[in-house]
Amino acid sequence: MTVAYTRRLGVMGKLRDKPPSEITSPYLASHRDNPVDWFEWGADAFELALSEDKPILLSVGYSACHWCHVMAHESFEDESTARYMNEHFINVKVDREERPDVDRIYMDALQAMNGHGGWPMTVFLTPDREPFFAGTYYPKEPRGHMPSFLQLMASVVNAWDTKREQLTDQAQRLTTAVRSGMPAEAAPAARQAAQAAVELLSDSFDPEWGGFGNAPKFPQAPVLELMLRIHVLDPDLRPAVEPMLRKTLDAMRAGGIYDQIAGGFARYSVDREWLVPHFEKMLYDNALLARIYLRAGQALRDPDYTTTAVEILDYLASEMRDETGGIHAAEDADSEGVEGKYYVWSYEDFHSISGEDGELIGRLYGVTPEGNFEGANNLYLAHSATALAEVTGRAPGEIRAAKSRVDAALLAVRHTRIRPGRDDKVIAAWNGLALRAFAEAAAILEADDYLDVAVGIADFVTTEMVDADGRLQRAWRRGRSSGPGFCDDYAAMAVGLYTLFSVTGDTRWYEEAETLAAAMIELFADTDGFFSPGSDTVDLIARPKDFADNPLPSANSLAAEALLIRSAYRGRHDEYPAEIAKGAGRLLERYPSAVGHLLAVLLSWESGVKELGIVGDGSARRELEKVAWEQFRPDCVIAVGTDDSPVPLLHGRGTAGSSAAAHVCRDFVCDLPVTSSDDLRKQLDG
Repeated sequence: MTVAYTRRLGVMGKLRDKPPSEITSPYLASHRDNPVDWFEWGADAFELALSEDKPILLSVGYSACHWCHVMAHESFEDESTARYMNEHFINVKVDREERPDVDRIYMDALQAMNGHGGWPMTVFLTPDREPFFAGTYYPKEPRGHMPSFLQLMASVVNAWDTKREQLTDQAQRLTTAVRSGMPAEAAPAARQAAQAAVELLSDSFDPEWGGFGNAPKFPQAPVLELMLRIHVLDPDLRPAVEPMLRKTLDAMRAGGIYDQIAGGFARYSVDREWLVPHFEKMLYDNALLARIYLRAGQALRDPDYTTTAVEILDYLASEMRDETGGIHAAEDADSEGVEGKYYVWSYEDFHSISGEDGELIGRLYGVTPEGNFEGANNLYLAHSATALAEVTGRAPGEIRAAKSRVDAALLAVRHTRIRPGRDDKVIAAWNGLALRAFAEAAAILEADDYLDVAVGIADFVTTEMVDADGRLQRAWRRGRSSGPGFCDDYAAMAVGLYTLFSVTGDTRWYEEAETLAAAMIELFADTDGFFSPGSDTVDLIARPKDFADNPLPSANSLAAEALLIRSAYRGRHDEYPAEIAKGAGRLLERYPSAVGHLLAVLLSWESGVKELGIVGDGSARRELEKVAWEQFRPDCVIAVGTDDSPVPLLHGRGTAGSSAAAHVCRDFVCDLPVTSSDDLRKQLDG
């Protein structure tokens, strides 16, 4: 059915006709001066495709995507390729980070056609935005069984001209498949699904190098979150989970996927040893992994994990923070057009910079004349300081001191290099993840500087990223917002704000979280989960629901977590987690490891949430708060404040004759208040 448009054709939404200052996506800005007539996703492009009877060529990518840059250089910057594109197609460029809804819809179509997906994503659509062919990267020249991009386009044009009926039929069938989504069905018990997930993860676990599956390897933060919660909440499954969790955390931290001298994880490793990454660094990976290492330090009693968390958070705070308080989205893999150039070292340069420490620390970092990345060395921990001490006869403390000197020297030189490109937009959902990590670290480590970062994120997002109607925006860059936020933006920010309230007791953050949670229900809720785009979205062929983690926690898992916390604070049962579980029932039953974060939340819910209210002020309250944060208790929701607080969990609670008291409740039935740290510890762990 042909879509009727009412907007009049104007500037046509071409990127090149838009001032650079008005483009909120660095990825789109990088394509503004291509010879391709790129349009932004919107009615102008759709109207033109309809009026000129041309198919739409949709290209989806993001700023830190290496192969996106390759295809751009090979094809989109090429005059002859651009002429062909402009003659035969209406070309639309989308930043998947700004429009995850568009990305999700057409990724579903791509996976339905090919069984796999990836970026850059190349999709051909009818003027009604229905997909009829989809793929990923295409080279400028044919390679093996892969056609060139021009050959592919010529085939599409021929089919459009001569086989329109077949294309339209395929487009309608693909659209029907995308719209149908996944039927709701009864969800298994969380513990049953967790046991099945552990069995699946055990089957794919790499016992030598950690992680799951073969190359390429991703950190899979939602799976690590699930394993960490299973370790804490299910003693029966702990023996199966702990070795996998430890091995993976250790191997990732020691590998080249981790920036050994400045902190922070790259997006994934191209090999199973975690040695050589694609060098882009994403905020979401580092926010999630910082919190996982922080909590693993508590749960597994390993201070090295805590150190890793601190290094990641310091990297985000010092290198990725916008002057306004938000955290930038990503750093590119390339500098000067070469992947990894900023991070790797020649054998000669490493030893020249390291001086007399070079031989020792070169062994620590696995530095060789041959290198491990195109003749250069991407640093990794080939040995621990303790293991190296055994073979060199040097004391571990001496090795660590030498490592610190070499790291400082290398970092000073690296700072003189041309830095990779920065995606400096601020994405609400990813900042919510970072807010939570910094707030929890502030409480656990008693670190005021991390609290300052957390408050800065919260203040920025809740003031600068909300429009005049109160609608949270997806992304912000240099004073401009990209458009309305999605379910994951509302959910992740709500979780982050609830966490900040639990650390500070400042009811402003509780009220901001409540506002977002209520708006999330109004804009996104359905009978069996939450839609990703809001009910006010008008330019999509479907409203997808996001249940599977990839690679962030899904929108529905974050919504379930936000509403579980909300329920504990408000003192009433909330059915939304059960409805979300129903919507994800098929995944929980058949592919539980694909919904790791949701399953982790459901485990906390099924275990029976403890509602901890700490009332009072001064040093007595702080001592009780320390107990609340000294262990990872994923089944505990914390509120702090005074007995006149607007938070129902706190309101009317007394201090039991002391300056502070703790109230521990389970399913809204409370124990007697306690005033000592020892008594609170017994109630929480009993």
